[in-house]
Amino acid sequence: MASVTYDKATRVYPGADKPSVDSLDLDIADGEFLVLVGPSGCGKSTSLRMLAGLEDVNSGAIRIGDRDVTHLPPKDRDIAMVFQNYALYPHMTVAENMGFALKIAGVNKADIRTKVEEAAKILNLTEYLDRKPKALSGGQRQRVAMGRAIVREPQVFLMDEPLSNLDAKLRVSTRTQIAGLQRRLGITTVYVTHDQTEALTMGDRVAVLKDGLLQQVDTPRNMYDKPANVFVAGFIGSPAMNLVEVPLVDGGVKFGGSVVNISRENLAGAGSDKTVIVGVRPEHFQIVPAGGIEGVAVTVNVVEELGSDGFVYGTTQLGGEDKELVVRVPGRQIPARGETVHVVPIAQETHVFATSTGERLSVCD
Repeated sequence: MASVTYDKATRVYPGADKPSVDSLDLDIADGEFLVLVGPSGCGKSTSLRMLAGLEDVNSGAIRIGDRDVTHLPPKDRDIAMVFQNYALYPHMTVAENMGFALKIAGVNKADIRTKVEEAAKILNLTEYLDRKPKALSGGQRQRVAMGRAIVREPQVFLMDEPLSNLDAKLRVSTRTQIAGLQRRLGITTVYVTHDQTEALTMGDRVAVLKDGLLQQVDTPRNMYDKPANVFVAGFIGSPAMNLVEVPLVDGGVKFGGSVVNISRENLAGAGSDKTVIVGVRPEHFQIVPAGGIEGVAVTVNVVEELGSDGFVYGTTQLGGEDKELVVRVPGRQIPARGETVHVVPIAQETHVFATSTGERLSVCD
């Protein structure tokens, strides 16, 4: 096993006017499950491919343990990669697919069979060892691809959106299997996904990238509770955090008819800004009776009923402009489309960001 270090690692594609990955500094502990997440084009897959040796590093360095692997070929890095499309050989059985890398490395047949059977037992694939990939479901093929990585006993697992080809229900069960398997094996894992739900549910830590730049790296809980900037706040969480630009007033910020308290010290980072961006997650609105001066009136446009609760997508007037808000409501108190609900943000759960920089200032008092 080994740690992984990106030391100001940069990748600029030929003909590009800016880096796809820009001075990435990231330390991944031995045995850690780290998830790289971000929108399309953010540099997450390029970062993984740099670690795998499939993309050149133009400047900076990458280390696995104490070894500088920046310019080593993939075969010398002691990594195993699980791809989005499984990359199985259709003419080989499951057992042959899983043991192929060991066969190429010259391992004897008895040892290959032992390792394959051990991996198959871990992955519940024993009864499928003699089948061809075409006779397997998508989830089973993905487990075969993982088995092929496991038998090599690498220092680092690399996974590039391995669940994106699976249906929604299978994705949920397979991500649980992958996370449990990683914790059982204790192998350092770097996992790429565009799905922030996957990131929050699987990773020991999550690293969010945007335009090739690392925005924040933290535990899922800390990233949800304390996003570093407006981008992370809007990206992490489903539905996304409500972000509204509001004016500064004495004692805090004005949100509709109410003033949300925020200390002078926490506002120091706003500089000369006359406004701040307030972030409120859908579950952090409180529904209040109609007619209360504090309440913000939200006209219901769309309702998503999820059984135990629901989400109201509505429109309100804030600062003389129409704003879209998402509010979570109890499952047995779902308003109808066209109705109006009145809400106020829960002060201690309300986030504040600088308008000019987008950087986090605080949580309100």
